[in-house]
Amino acid sequence: MNKYAAEFVGTFWLVLGGCGSAVLAAAFPGVGIGLLGVSLAFGLTVLTMAYAIGHISGCHLNPAVSVGLWAGGRFPAKELPPYIIAQVLGGVVAGGILYLIASGQAGFSVSDGFAANGYGAHSPGGYSMLSGFITEVVMTMMFILIILGATDKRAPAGFAPIAIGLGLTLIHLVSIPVTNTSVNPARSTGVALYVGGWAIGQLWLFWVAPLIGGALGALVYRFIGKPSDSK
Repeated sequence: MNKYAAEFVGTFWLVLGGCGSAVLAAAFPGVGIGLLGVSLAFGLTVLTMAYAIGHISGCHLNPAVSVGLWAGGRFPAKELPPYIIAQVLGGVVAGGILYLIASGQAGFSVSDGFAANGYGAHSPGGYSMLSGFITEVVMTMMFILIILGATDKRAPAGFAPIAIGLGLTLIHLVSIPVTNTSVNPARSTGVALYVGGWAIGQLWLFWVAPLIGGALGALVYRFIGKPSDSK
């Protein structure tokens, strides 16, 4: 159970730290951290948790990562359901804590978005559903590729959390304008449940696209990561 508890806590931190930075600090008058700050916040949540719980659960914090690691031959299928349940629960609890904090400010409303992911009218930049789908698939694919490469036994030891955290930062820098960046169904679910309405209606994309991207990333790494002397 310690593995599942670690995934719960890690995903809780990712959603609270990442989405919390977007809801509470991104546009704070005078000192708002903006897109760059939110991107860094998401990267830092993964980096810090990788060092904190990586040795316990592997620090997936994301159903798409678990699926990608399974597709890459690094994770047993029987562990997928409990990992994904723990991740989603961690995200939902974090969303609830963030809601309680944010609602303490006069005038707060989830109608402002609450860091939910969306496309069309709910995309920060007004991007279409197709643009959002492609973005989420490709960005998740690259994220899994980074994870598998950085944690390969041939890679320099001890640096994987830095590469993975910076990779997630870069992903957010590129894709926040398109979908508000998911690449993580648990992160999307954790805030969408409190927004309701359109966020629930569009949530399917932020499950389907990252899971496809995770599997594709694993397939790509299986090809390019094969040792050169393999037959």
